[in-house]
Amino acid sequence: MHSLLLAATLCLAQTPPAPTTAPAPAALMVAPPTAPQPTPIQPLTFYSESFPYTWDHVIPLSINLGGLKVTSIFFNKRVVERGFFNLFKGAEFGTRAQVEVTNTGTLPKIPGFAVAVMDKDGRLLGAASGGTKFGTVKPGETETFDLNFTQVKERLGAGDKFFLAIELRN
Repeated sequence: MHSLLLAATLCLAQTPPAPTTAPAPAALMVAPPTAPQPTPIQPLTFYSESFPYTWDHVIPLSINLGGLKVTSIFFNKRVVERGFFNLFKGAEFGTRAQVEVTNTGTLPKIPGFAVAVMDKDGRLLGAASGGTKFGTVKPGETETFDLNFTQVKERLGAGDKFFLAIELRN
């Protein structure tokens, strides 16, 4: 009798399990990979226009974009006027477009700027961008932003017009 019981146990142990059609428990299921979902786009206010260009002179602007008033832009090289024992006097520290804005609205603003300078034949002479990195422009506040030209900048003095683009988030 023991041998019969042993034979039956061995037979059952070697029999493959019967296939089941029941779904696997949820904890064991692996979901197929999915593409990452795009970040929802925040509402933006956008502005873009071209203007006559002058080097090293304040160019007055009259742009009001969603409560952000853009009053001027200025293209020049940063030069140290005074230096410690005249060590750094006259030293250049980059080329920039300086944009002045005032928040005339009731909510804080987060502006971003891009500027491209073209010559009279429409050739690109340089491009710069910038904006708020931390914080906002608060209601009633006036702020100046330095947009840095890097690498391609040596012909900016020969510019004829510039394009200014502004993206504004609340």
